[in-house]
Amino acid sequence: MALKRFNIFYGWIVVACVCVLLFLAFGSVYSFTTFFESFQAEFSTSRSSTSLVFAIAGFLYFSLGAISGQIADRIGSRWVIVFGVAIIGIGLLLSSLATTVRQIYISYGLGIGIGVGFTYVPAVGVVQRWFVARRGLASGLAVMGIGLGTLGMPVFSAFLIHWSDWRTAYMVMSACVLSCGLAAAFLIVESPGQMGLKPDNAPTGAGGDDGPDEGSGADELISTREVTVTDVLKTGPFWLLYAGTFCASMGLFIPFVHLMPYSKDLGFATSTGVMLLSMIGAGSTVGRFLIGGFADRVGRRLSLAGMYAVMGLMFAWWLTTPDLWELILLAVIFGAAYGGFVALLPAVTADYFGGANISGIIGALYTSVAMGSFLGPTFAGFMFDLRHSYAIPIVASMLTAIFAAVCTLFLEKPESWRENFLNSNH
Repeated sequence: MALKRFNIFYGWIVVACVCVLLFLAFGSVYSFTTFFESFQAEFSTSRSSTSLVFAIAGFLYFSLGAISGQIADRIGSRWVIVFGVAIIGIGLLLSSLATTVRQIYISYGLGIGIGVGFTYVPAVGVVQRWFVARRGLASGLAVMGIGLGTLGMPVFSAFLIHWSDWRTAYMVMSACVLSCGLAAAFLIVESPGQMGLKPDNAPTGAGGDDGPDEGSGADELISTREVTVTDVLKTGPFWLLYAGTFCASMGLFIPFVHLMPYSKDLGFATSTGVMLLSMIGAGSTVGRFLIGGFADRVGRRLSLAGMYAVMGLMFAWWLTTPDLWELILLAVIFGAAYGGFVALLPAVTADYFGGANISGIIGALYTSVAMGSFLGPTFAGFMFDLRHSYAIPIVASMLTAIFAAVCTLFLEKPESWRENFLNSNH
């Protein structure tokens, strides 16, 4: 094979395909804010009503991971991902034909929500099976597609809207998703064992949580007794992770929906709002790449807690940030912390519960993000309609992010927890 000739481990091909898939899926999601003004003008909606479109999609794509992950564990990820990509493309196409905001709720909210829900968790779960020692780096590179999508797709969609209109923009985006996304999905291979390989392209894997040598052989330890989703729901680490991700997600998605209208309230042009969202994407891209590899060396659990803490600091800064240069810097740093969170959460989950059912376990955990992504942006829109200010949701986001960091710090080290868990279940 050509890959063997060039000594390329196929796990990195899987990472590249997942990166493309997440670029298209989350680029479609996070470009929503560029359509915010068009929807308000077209359908005469309030900010809370318009925010609800994104909230429905966010709630669905994170909550459906609990279903799609378990399906992928049973029948394989490739066809689940193909289904998800097809639904995203159809949802974007139907959105371009909508004549009422209710139709947007269905075509975008349900279409994008279901499509990403059947793409994200199965794709991220595949990467965890191909790597152990370099899991943080591999996860970071794979989910870097989300950052690149956040960086590029809002600019692309804003250009399309300016060139033609928002309906044409959705048609073009639909074509991109269906052509490129399906091609990437068909290159996915479920596990290294299907190609006669081992994780990390080595006989055994080694990885760590709170040091370079701790947590070695995570999946090998877990595989001595198969851990199911039902088993995981009875453990303390799962619920601490769940509480942390829920609290952090309450504020995490507010900037993706409201940063552009917030910048317009300050008197900046629409292009400035698009640029700020792209800066979140730029920071996210760098964060996923750098923080994942860094966390493999210094500890993934502590690094995840650090990401939550930085998010909290950025929300505190947002309260006193009227100048453009400060908003740009805030967006970049917030994006880096967000990127680190997305890269590390699946890897930390796999450190505790890695095995054949990891996609289903990640999906169950991500129902917490579903609730947070639904409540946060909708609450922010409601409070703005009520008080014409984002101060209350920003303060709430700061506090919940700090609480998420505390929950993560209370987690026991994964290696010692796994050993106790396995001994208690023999």
